Amino acid sequence: MSLAPTNAELAVGGGPSLPETSGNGRKFTINLRQSGIYIAFAAIVVLFTILTDGDMLAPQNISNIIVQNSYILILAIGMILVIISGHIDLSVGSVVAATGAIAAVLMVNHHVPWPLALLITIVVGAAIGAWQGYWVAYFGIPAFIVTLAGMLLFRAITYMILGNRGIGPFPESVRTLANGFTDGYLGNIGLGSYLGGADLLSVLIGVFAVVGIVVSQWRSRAGRVRYGQVVEAFPLFIAKIVIAAVVVMFVIVQLARFRNLPWVLVLLAVLVLGYSVLTNRAVFGRQIYAVGGNLQAATLSGVKVKSVVFWIFVNMGVLSAIAGMIFAGRLNQANPTGGDQFELDAIAAAFIGGAAVQGGVGKVVGAITGGLIMGVINNGMSLIGAQSEKVMLVKGAVLLAAVAFDVWTKRRAGASR
Repeated sequence: MSLAPTNAELAVGGGPSLPETSGNGRKFTINLRQSGIYIAFAAIVVLFTILTDGDMLAPQNISNIIVQNSYILILAIGMILVIISGHIDLSVGSVVAATGAIAAVLMVNHHVPWPLALLITIVVGAAIGAWQGYWVAYFGIPAFIVTLAGMLLFRAITYMILGNRGIGPFPESVRTLANGFTDGYLGNIGLGSYLGGADLLSVLIGVFAVVGIVVSQWRSRAGRVRYGQVVEAFPLFIAKIVIAAVVVMFVIVQLARFRNLPWVLVLLAVLVLGYSVLTNRAVFGRQIYAVGGNLQAATLSGVKVKSVVFWIFVNMGVLSAIAGMIFAGRLNQANPTGGDQFELDAIAAAFIGGAAVQGGVGKVVGAITGGLIMGVINNGMSLIGAQSEKVMLVKGAVLLAAVAFDVWTKRRAGASR
C-alpha cells in the first residue's frame, strides 16, 4: 500500500492553486492556503516594525520573542499532529504544569540529577499521553471529552503536588536550557560599522541552515518533476528560496549580534526538522494525514487507525513534558498556575498556521509560523503600550480570520471542481 499523495490529493490538501502548471510551464503557481500564512506573517512584522520605530526587529527583541514563546511553539508541534488526525487536546496546559511540578520535586526536593529528572519527566508525560490516548483510540470516547477531563484532572494533581506554593530554584543547567545562549567558540566577525560584530559560529550555522534549505527544496522539486507532479514556475521557486535565505540569515545575524543563539532555538530547530521529516517522508506521517483526511478510507486501506491515534497522544504528552521543563526552567520554579491557557495558544497556533478544522491538512512549519504570529502580536502590542484587552481582541480576530480563510478556501476549491 502506498500512502504517497497524488496530484489531486496535493491540490485538495494544500488548498486551491491558481493557476497550476507542470515543471516545464512558465505560469506562476499561487497556493493560497500554503502561502497566505507567510504573507500575513510578513505583513504583521512590517506593521509592528513601523509602529515601534524598528524596535520589533532589534536583536534583543527578536531573541525575546523566541525565548518567551518557545514552550508554546513546542506544544504547537504536537498539537498540529493531533488536529491533522481530526482530534483536539485541551489538557496540554495542565500537563505542562503537572510535569513541571514533578520535575521540580525530583530536582529540588529529592536532588535527582537533572538529566535523570528530565528523562523521568518525559516518561511521565508519555504515560499521561498513553492514558488519554487509550480512552480516545481504544475506548472510543471523543478526544474533546477525554482531554477536557484531563485538563481538570492534571491541574488537580499539580495542586496536590505543589499546594499553593512554587518550588525552586532549578539547577543551572535547566535554567541555561530555558534561558541560556550558545557560547562563541570561534569569536566574533566584523559586519561593518552599522552592524558591528557578530558571533562567527552562529553566522556559520545560519549559512549551513540556508544550504540545507536550498538542497532540501531543490531535491523536493526535482522529485515532483520526475514523477510528473505539479510544481511552481522556476522563477517563483528561486524567489521563494532567496526570501527564505534572507529571512533566516537576518534572524541569525541579529541573534549573533546580541547573545548568540538561544538553546531553546536549537531545540526547536531539531524538533521542527525531525517532525517535518516525520510528516513528509515517513509512513506514520502519511498515516496521520490519511486518518484525518478520510477515516473510513484509511481503515479500508489497512491503516491501524487506533494505533496511530494512540501514539499521537503519547507524542503530545512527551512534548508537553518538554514544554513543562522549559517553562518551569524559565521561571526558575514550578508554579501551580503554570501553563494556564497554554492549550488555547497551541490550538490557535495550529489553526492560524493552516490546519483544517475537519483535519487532514496542516504542516509543522505552518504551526510554528502561527505560534510566531501570536508571539509577535503579544510582543508588538506590548512595545506600543497596548492594554491586555486590546491584545486579546487582536488575537481573537486573527484566529477567527484564519479559520474563516480555511473555510473559504475549501468552498472555493469545491466550486472550482
